[in-house]
Amino acid sequence: MRVHLISPRPPFVGATKRDKAIQFSRLSLVTVAALFPEDAEVQIINDSIDTIDFDQKVDLVGITSMTSTAPRAYEIADRFREKGVPVILGGFHVTALPQEASLHADAVIMGEAEGVMHDVINDLQIGKLKKFYQATEMPSLVGLPLPRWDLLNGSKYYSEVNMVQTTRGCPFNCAFCSVSDFYGRTYRTRPIPDVIREIKELSNRTVIFFVDDNIAGRPSYAKKLFKALIPLNIKWFGQGSVMIARDRELLELAARSGCLGLFMGFESLSNSNLRQVGKATNNVRNYSTVIKKIHGSGIGIVGAFIFGLDSDDDGVFEETVRFIENNQLELASFAILTPLPGTRLLKSMKEQGRIIELDWAKYTLGEVVFRPKLLTVDQLKDGYNWTRKHMSSYSSIFRRTLHFRKTALLSLPLNLLMRKSSRKFLKNARASRRA
Repeated sequence: MRVHLISPRPPFVGATKRDKAIQFSRLSLVTVAALFPEDAEVQIINDSIDTIDFDQKVDLVGITSMTSTAPRAYEIADRFREKGVPVILGGFHVTALPQEASLHADAVIMGEAEGVMHDVINDLQIGKLKKFYQATEMPSLVGLPLPRWDLLNGSKYYSEVNMVQTTRGCPFNCAFCSVSDFYGRTYRTRPIPDVIREIKELSNRTVIFFVDDNIAGRPSYAKKLFKALIPLNIKWFGQGSVMIARDRELLELAARSGCLGLFMGFESLSNSNLRQVGKATNNVRNYSTVIKKIHGSGIGIVGAFIFGLDSDDDGVFEETVRFIENNQLELASFAILTPLPGTRLLKSMKEQGRIIELDWAKYTLGEVVFRPKLLTVDQLKDGYNWTRKHMSSYSSIFRRTLHFRKTALLSLPLNLLMRKSSRKFLKNARASRRA
């Protein structure tokens, strides 16, 4: 059986080759690849930097899709189906909109693949694929096969950071997030010995990124995990919430286990906005204290912020920049509020008649697809671009990274890399706007 697993290219403008490789569903596809029989010939294709050969003989094509890549995913699927090749679609977007996806696929997998791939493969072999597959219960995370990292082509863009997953789901249910729609309102953990075995099998353990949506979502589990990581002498990044700062032991263990930094969703500097999106666990008054505690443990922070929430006015951009610089966040990530399929946010905005764009290719988190309350569409887009430009300026980078914390050694070069990407993005965005 010859199988192609494809990650469609995103519609981002101005991406460098490194960006294109990073914006690649690496872990999802190597995880799915591990579910095929050993004698299957599986090839993983990154549509951003690899050429898809539509004439190559293949028995099955599997395509993963986020919302912004859905149009390209459908285009690829249609071309293969025209040649008589069966196509399966999966991922967050098609889980939210399976009927839409079914117009472009022989089969649609909703949710996690582990619970259904055995049936999918059997049905394919007898020529009786069903239109929809969805596990009747959440798949067990015990004894998962090791991801097929051997299938990637060895490019340096793929080898910079290894990815490992220890949990699935998130204990929160933010209105703008589709994680709960995909994984259900659950937070499941893998056996720690399985995680350690997977890490030991990695060819390069220099730096690991734990892809969990909230690695410390269950503190009791996270403490055991961090203790088990200490002897491995690894360095790692992960995603967490401000809640981690409430538990001193948890924070100390994260640092001792090799945590270099955490991607953390502050989202907004308005408690009204936080309540609106269902993130009541965050309290703006505590943000600076949280940051000091995390920095005090030697861990860096990538702060994530959303623009376009209902209480945001034209002062939100400068206010956010001042907060980031005053608190010396090592890195920052910005997104325009985007009502993704499968979220409560999309449902409420449709009911309010605020959706102005249904071209999924625009749902990149960098385009305005709805009507803001206190900003015009242009104010929101221009403010987002201004913030990215300012945060990639040398003055802002040095203001945030020139300090005596050990995180400076890593955050300065990372900021310089992000500066290059941001400047290219903004240059191409201006050119696209003029066109």
